[in-house]
Amino acid sequence: MNKIRKGDQVIVLTGRDKGKRGTVSARIDADHLLVEGVNVVKKHVKPNPLKGTTGGIVDKTMPIHQSNVAIFNPATAKADRVGIKVAADGTKTRVFKSNGEAIKA
Repeated sequence: MNKIRKGDQVIVLTGRDKGKRGTVSARIDADHLLVEGVNVVKKHVKPNPLKGTTGGIVDKTMPIHQSNVAIFNPATAKADRVGIKVAADGTKTRVFKSNGEAIKA
């Protein structure tokens, strides 16, 4: 079970964008995430007349490692760790480590 999923609000813990908040837009692989507004780079793009794209310099969101982000807890307005709580019937839910509340997906 992934502790950070698509649609979660996260805070960047380290790097150039430290302290920024954003929403996870996609999981690239087991370890990397795309976060809106975080790790944005300038990319030089060649024009492609077959696809109808113009060339130039575009902003592109690059993946960030999941160890460099933490989930945002709205109750405390801080970054928090995620735990997994298993119910008696075997269902798993993600909870905040600080207060034990369930994370709303």
